[in-house]
Amino acid sequence: MRSANLLYLSFDTVPAPKGSAIHIEAFVKSLASAFTSLHLITVSPTSERIHSPDRWPGVEHWELPALGATVINRALHFRALLQAWLQDRYFEVIHFRSIFEGFGIACEKEKYCRSLIFEVNGLPSIELKYRYPRMVEDPILMHKLIAQEQVCLEAADRIITPSPVTAQYLRSRGVAPDRITVIPNGVDLDRFTYRPQQMEGSPIMRLAYFGTLRSWQGIEWAIQAVAGLISDLTVELWLIGPGQQRQKRSLQRLADKLQVRDRVKVLGALSQIDLVAQLQQADAIVVPLTINDRNLVQGCCPLKILEGMAVGVPLISTDLPVVRDLGQHEQHFLLAKPGSVPALQEAILRLHQDPALGMALARRARQQIENRFTWERAGGQLVSLYREILQTPSRT
Repeated sequence: MRSANLLYLSFDTVPAPKGSAIHIEAFVKSLASAFTSLHLITVSPTSERIHSPDRWPGVEHWELPALGATVINRALHFRALLQAWLQDRYFEVIHFRSIFEGFGIACEKEKYCRSLIFEVNGLPSIELKYRYPRMVEDPILMHKLIAQEQVCLEAADRIITPSPVTAQYLRSRGVAPDRITVIPNGVDLDRFTYRPQQMEGSPIMRLAYFGTLRSWQGIEWAIQAVAGLISDLTVELWLIGPGQQRQKRSLQRLADKLQVRDRVKVLGALSQIDLVAQLQQADAIVVPLTINDRNLVQGCCPLKILEGMAVGVPLISTDLPVVRDLGQHEQHFLLAKPGSVPALQEAILRLHQDPALGMALARRARQQIENRFTWERAGGQLVSLYREILQTPSRT
């Protein structure tokens, strides 16, 4: 174990129940354990600065406000406070996750650190239009986002990404392959415990989706599948996770239109303990990702799929490369043709009619997670990369 002056930055609120916060917590705990201490800067959940000198062992945490009417205003406010905090500080390694906190550092890397790591889980030139559709109507803003992304990609000594698909996209943006390290997301096996289902079938097919209620998740597709099955099967769909009121209303309107409002339950966000308990009451987990540039071109490593594979419940998802990176069709889960309601219905019926298949899929899925996708494994890969970086002269 060696002491190193390290800084991890993220334009996220931490701790929080969302996937990015879970990822950040796992990474900073691994780094602090290996290098005795770590500085962490994230977004304050209030308008005040918060300093937690020992939030987790070895992690000194500052939370800076990000105030403003738009995400750009909030990012600029956060960036200005970060630049002030950085004055007269220098680090061996600075690790950042987006252009919002990293761009100013990338422009003056030598002033702030010896080595720079850019962790790319998603890029705003692709991500933000799904939250703010009118962005695509502003070519100047899009140009600025892409330009700032490129500055960060070129300044970073190493780039981390959780997905081989994302790594391929980064290579298409001119990043040399030897500067990219793929570290997949993981699962906390102590939180996402395994409980195998019982062999006897249930008269009700209970489906669970968990995660955000955003359009790229394909929830509408799942609701349509439920509507197509009600003449053959008593089926329920549980929607678990945070969502804006307009998103919930949109999904409820679709359920009303398809006359399945009583079959679609919007449960809201749950703690991880309650989430696991709810999932383990389901007969199948559905993750019907859609085809779009976020999932297909940029890539991702869907934490909800990994966590769903761990709990002892069979999982159905979409036949996309980012899903096939996590397991095999009919070995660890069932995959359906993207956007095909009949294909999703067929997968649901297979699991209802063959409980033994579901049990076998869930058992092998859990083994896949234990072997390949734990936060302990991901943290070990991250620490190894840091040790390599700390022993290597920075890139000029």
